[in-house]
Amino acid sequence: MRHVTIWQFLFWSLLKVVVVTVVLLMGVAYTVLLERKLVGRIQNRWGPNRVGPFGLLQPLVDGAKSFLKEDIIPSGVYRPLYLLAPIIALSCALISIGVVPFGDPDMVGPGNFRFFQIADVNIGLLVILGITSIGVYGIALAGWSSNNKYSLLGSLRSSAQLVSYELALGLSLVGVVMRAGSLNLDVIVKSQSNHGMLSWNLFGGFQFVAFFIYLMAAYAETNRSPFDLPEAESELTAGYHTEYSSMKFAMFFMAEYGNMIMVGCVATLLFLGGWTSPFGNLLPTPNNFILRAFLPIFWFVLKVFSFLFLYVWVRGTLPRFRYDQLMNYGWRWLMPLAILNIVGTSLWLAYR
Repeated sequence: MRHVTIWQFLFWSLLKVVVVTVVLLMGVAYTVLLERKLVGRIQNRWGPNRVGPFGLLQPLVDGAKSFLKEDIIPSGVYRPLYLLAPIIALSCALISIGVVPFGDPDMVGPGNFRFFQIADVNIGLLVILGITSIGVYGIALAGWSSNNKYSLLGSLRSSAQLVSYELALGLSLVGVVMRAGSLNLDVIVKSQSNHGMLSWNLFGGFQFVAFFIYLMAAYAETNRSPFDLPEAESELTAGYHTEYSSMKFAMFFMAEYGNMIMVGCVATLLFLGGWTSPFGNLLPTPNNFILRAFLPIFWFVLKVFSFLFLYVWVRGTLPRFRYDQLMNYGWRWLMPLAILNIVGTSLWLAYR
């Protein structure tokens, strides 16, 4: 196999980073449109339908509006951290996509160069958990640097919420790691690829309790209903980002929707078989090179889309928790349940 030079490697790596970042940012924009459309249908209204056919250009107009709005910086803020906070929040949401295999890793070019994954890291799951956990600093710094009591209170309880539910989320993934015997995302996906849906950790791996815990913790981690306490406007005048405006304000919401997509990617890889077909070997492998390359991407995107649809469905259905109910649910129910799932999975694997 022909080896690539360092310049070719840098060129293709940079191209992958640019393409994936652009696609992710477009995904963030159109996830907002998806949510507005679906919530509109749930509430028996149309949602955005004026800008472009079926309202498809609405995200572009909203983005342009965010750029063009007046950028107001209050005089009392601690300026360095005030400006750094939205950058930290958005960067952590975007960087973690770098280790996600969104297509078949066996489709390689010269020098074993992977087309459908930016970086193949042997501890990819730990990298994702580590990067996303840093995002809490963006929220904490935003509230503190704003020099506003409402923002500070909002950032404190948001930070407490994120730290609390990170524990349950991390513990819910231990059973999956034990079944696969690896933290490598490729290995975890391939361990679910033998018999389609029957091999997925959600069904064949008996990790439906872990999936439920992950789902609940993901709602809280991404500030989504029914756990959207960080933005409880009736209590905190919008919470930690009260003093932000223009594009800096939009960056916090871009981070939120980017984290939603990231959570969907992790759920797809760990519980839903990743890029593999839900029909397993019932569908023959296509001989066409283009189909072989892009069919796994289609399955991956479809599963992530289904997860995002569930996100929006829950938002349009359930009311918001009180803060004491939120913390009680995380510490007294999800944490013990996650530990019991680890013990049960260990006993089952030892028995087998």
